[in-house]
Amino acid sequence: MQLYNNLSAKERAELIAQAGKDRLTISFYAYAKIGNPKTLRNQLFLAWNALDVLGRIYVAHEGINAQLSIPADNFEAFKSHLDSIPFLENVRLNIAIEHDNFAFLKLKIKVRDKIVADGLNDATFDVTDIGVHVNAERFNELIEDENTVLVDMRNHYESEIGHFKNAVTPDVDTFRESLDIIEEDLKDHKEDKNLVMYCTGGIRCEKASAYYKHKGFKNVFQLEGGIINYVRQINDKGLENKFIGKNFVFDQRRSERISDDVIAQCHQCGAPADLHTNCANDACHLLFIQCEACKEKMDNCCSTNCMEVHHLPYEEQKELRKGQGNSNDIFKKGRADHLPYKQDLRNIFEILNK
Repeated sequence: MQLYNNLSAKERAELIAQAGKDRLTISFYAYAKIGNPKTLRNQLFLAWNALDVLGRIYVAHEGINAQLSIPADNFEAFKSHLDSIPFLENVRLNIAIEHDNFAFLKLKIKVRDKIVADGLNDATFDVTDIGVHVNAERFNELIEDENTVLVDMRNHYESEIGHFKNAVTPDVDTFRESLDIIEEDLKDHKEDKNLVMYCTGGIRCEKASAYYKHKGFKNVFQLEGGIINYVRQINDKGLENKFIGKNFVFDQRRSERISDDVIAQCHQCGAPADLHTNCANDACHLLFIQCEACKEKMDNCCSTNCMEVHHLPYEEQKELRKGQGNSNDIFKKGRADHLPYKQDLRNIFEILNK
């Protein structure tokens, strides 16, 4: 009985290309009490592997968080399987605006302590006492209200390439960091301001809205289905789009273009750019924004030092990496002293005092 992926990314990419089938990119989440996450994890793997599902899925005692792709002609079978699981019946599926058949190349279903790493002790508050979910039309109305503070609950490298107009974009590396910053900055406005939040697909706002209600905020709202669902609604209903730039996504696509605006800049030269890439040096892999000119000049590397290492024979690179630890632990995403054009993001005080 196969319970784990046994193909390399290269082998899987070749199979996808040979199949010639269009794939849908989908995300969803659900908070629920799961008694045995490992058992559920194994059941999901057996069912979804048979449907050629690929993606990154986290299962925990508190629920499930899934980002995946599936052949379009298997979608109905996949949806039927979801509906056969009581807490996933009729779960909202965020279907991507832009699809890439190679967005995911492995099926990874992992058991985690939480479906979002939030650093919170959930026992101290009721995670089901959430804020008001609003659709795209109501969201557009709320964010034009002078008593509204609109907060982006994503990390700095996400909001740097795209965000809603007039949104607060905390300069944070983690979801947990933003919770304390926002609470402190809005401590004097818990009753007189609308706290309106959004994220990629809604999962971070689900927890944040319950947290802020516990902290005494009276008017807490969240964008139903996040940016992904917002874009689908404005397109379907002909509503005004108030999102500028691109929506960062956590798969091989890296982003979906929502508007033609390029609001970010190359971290190396400052030219307009909004394409994230990973440094080609395997010992680095820093995520940063690079324009086409710098990509060619720097050979897809973030620094001259990394470029020198990248040009070394593979065995020499391996020797240099020994004892250096995992590259993800070396650098934070989008931050490094040698990137002179990393943008400063908008804080709450700029909004309140404008």
